[in-house]
Formats: sequence, structure tokens, C-alpha cells
Amino acid sequence: MAAPTSTSSPAATSSAAPARGYVVPMMAMTALFFLFGAVTNFNDVLMPYLKDVCQLTDLQASLVQSAFFGAYFLMSLPAGFVLKRLGYKNGIVLGLLVMACGALLFVPAANSRTFALFLTALGLLGAGITLLQVAANPYVSVLGPARNAAARVSIVGVANNFGGALSPLVGGLILFGGSVALKAQLAALPMAQRLDQEAQLVKGPYMGLAAFLVVLAGVFFLLKLPELESLPAEEAAPNADGQVTTRTSALSFPHLTLGVVAIFVYVGVEVGLGSFLIRYGEAQGIQQLSDFTQSLVQGLNVATNYALVFFGQEPAPIDTSGGFTKAVGAVLVSSYWFGSLVGRLVGIPLLLRFPNRGLLIGVCAAGVALVLASILTTGEAALWLIVLCGLCNSIMWPVIFPLAIKGLGQFTKQGSSYLIMAIVGGAIIPPLMGWLATHGGGLRVAFVVPALCYAYLLYYAVSGYRVR
Repeated sequence: MAAPTSTSSPAATSSAAPARGYVVPMMAMTALFFLFGAVTNFNDVLMPYLKDVCQLTDLQASLVQSAFFGAYFLMSLPAGFVLKRLGYKNGIVLGLLVMACGALLFVPAANSRTFALFLTALGLLGAGITLLQVAANPYVSVLGPARNAAARVSIVGVANNFGGALSPLVGGLILFGGSVALKAQLAALPMAQRLDQEAQLVKGPYMGLAAFLVVLAGVFFLLKLPELESLPAEEAAPNADGQVTTRTSALSFPHLTLGVVAIFVYVGVEVGLGSFLIRYGEAQGIQQLSDFTQSLVQGLNVATNYALVFFGQEPAPIDTSGGFTKAVGAVLVSSYWFGSLVGRLVGIPLLLRFPNRGLLIGVCAAGVALVLASILTTGEAALWLIVLCGLCNSIMWPVIFPLAIKGLGQFTKQGSSYLIMAIVGGAIIPPLMGWLATHGGGLRVAFVVPALCYAYLLYYAVSGYRVR
């Protein structure tokens, strides 16, 4: 998912406060953004898991992302009102507790195998994260000297990407791993009993998440966070002749309107590819994995099992002898998000050295080519082409966002709000792919949607960004 972006100049911090006074709050914020990425991308393995447990179609399963990302659209404006009433620090505590309630709701949802309860739980998680995002981003800007604000944004962005890369891997082992004996035991049960047993697997991770969220809420409640100072108001935007514009809304700027659509399709394509990667792999009918993929899966499996044992969990081996499985797919999903992390780390110096729009044109064109090549390819190669799209996605948010708000002047904050609300693309694009997969000819046809999304982003990078 998108990393935080500071759209206003950070407030100056008090010179009386020693720099070391910000270390603990910054560590807490970094943990918060790690949590954002981990919870968000866990949905990529949760979606195929619920498809089996609740016996869903691809379209129904895609509602997992709709329930989660729909909260961004529904909660963005109410979150601002809540923070105005409670304050930013209390808003963070409330957001964590709302997320904890959502995580705990997974227990009755798993016990009853009720998909509507799962969606309600995901909606609460999304609502809590929306509140946290709105509250936490300004704090990252003021937790230390103003000159280092960009570095702090990069740090929490990397933490966000790292959490997003790790959670599908761990989640895949918990939900799809397990010993051969356990799998044989479950397979021998009648269908209803087997699904009931498999539904219990999701309870442990979310109960642990709920406990962690409550503890983290207590930490933030006790932390002494700096007060946010008022940021200077933006000046009125000049028109092409250098005179003050008479526009009355951010949406009267065509490049902002096109930018809102660009953020919409960017988030949609990023979430859609990760969400359907496991199902896409199953549709390939891969009976034998390449040596490279087997080595990667086994290596990550060993490393992750050490972590599971450390936290008191049973090891969950992945069998790669039978070709593609959901557990193997979870490793590829993790690789997809890890590519986004690598791309962000590599992209930071590249964005400082080369024209940002030129880099955006390159990654958008590469995205179109990779998805089309995957559609025209079969087997394991088709999956790895999609995994490589993670590299393309890595620099899109930090380039598109500034291009979209350029020249808005007094409408900058309003334009930024519209761009944040456009994250709802993650709730719309996956169901569109799911509908095509269910009613329009299968997953290969559904992957035309991401190709079209990249094509629009390429248009925005070439022409749509221009301030008119």
C-alpha cells in the first residue's frame, strides 16, 4: 500500500525539546506504519482462504478488499471530525481500539463461518486504519527537526512496505501450511467438518493482533507526543497569467481530477494484482515448480518457521513436490510486496537524481508490458511477470501525489483529501476483476483490467499531469 506523504510544510519543532525526546515516539510511529502494511496485505492470503472456507465465488471473495478499502472512502471525512474533537493523540488510541474490536470479531466469524461477519470485521479494521492514517501522518512530520521530515517519512514508508511484505508470508504458512499428517486428517473429514476446522486457523492471528493493538493503544496513551502547531495557510493559486485564480474548488483543476483517477487506479491495480495472484496461480495448473521457485519457497519457509517457533507456534512446512499450492502462492504474494519494498529503497536515490515524471513513464509502460506478457504466457512464468509488477508500483504514489496537487494553492488540502479518498480504488478494482473472472471468461480475462489501469497511469504521466 501507499506510504505516507507529507503534503504541507512540517511545523517547526521546539528548540527546547532535545532530539532524543523524539526517539521513542518515532519508534512507536514506525511500529504503527509497519502495522498498517501488515494488516492491509494479510488480506491477500485471507481472500483465497475465505473463498474456500466460506465456499465463495471469485466475485464474492473479492468483497474482502471492498469491505477493507471501502472504509477509507467512508471514514476519511468523519476521521477529520473525530480528530478535531478528540485531538490527534487520542485519535490514534481510538483508531487502535477500533482495530482491536475488528480483530476480535474474527472469533465469532470463524466459529460460525459467516462471511458477512468477516466483512464487518474487515470494515472495522479498515475504519481504524483510516483514522490512524489521518492522525499519524502529521505527527511523522513534527517528530524532530523540520529539515529531516522527508527522511522520517521515508523511514515509516519502508516500515510500511516491510510489514506488507512479511504478513502474506507468515499468513500463508498459518492458513495454508501444516504437516502432511494434519492435511491428511482434515481431508478425511466430511466437507462441513473440514471447513469448520479450517475456519479456526484464522482465530489465532487475529486474537494475537487484537492483544497487540490494545497494548499499543496503552503505549500511545502514555506517550508524551508534541502538540501539532498550525501550518501556514497556502496562498491563492495563480493562473497562467500569474494572477490569482477565481476557481472555487480543487476539482476545477483538470490535472487534480485526472490525478484522483490515477490514485484510484494505482491503488486498485496494486491491490488487485496481490489479491488474485494465488487464484491466478491455481488457474495455471502448474504440476512442477522450477528449481528456483522451490529453492525460494523452501528458504523462506525455513526462515519463517524459526519465527513461528519463537512465538510458540507449530512449524508449518510447505510441500513443493506437488506443484503450485496456496502456500506457494503466499510466498509469491510476499515476493510481490517485497519487490515494492526494494523498489522504494532503490527509488529514493533515483527520484533525487532523475526527472520523476520520466521514471513514472518508465514504470507505467513496464507495468502494461508485464501484465500483457503474463496474459499471453502460461505456467510459472505468467506468475513471475505479475510479481515483477511490485517493482513498478513502488514509486507511483510519491510521484503521482505531488504532480496532482501542484499549483492548487489554497485548494491544496482539499485536493489532498480527494486523493486520499481515491484509495477506495482498492475496494472497486478487485471486485471488477472478480466479476470478470466469474462471469466474463476466467482469470486471464480479468487480468486485462490491471493492464488498462497501467495504461491510464501511463497517459497521466505523459499528458494528464499538466497544469491547465
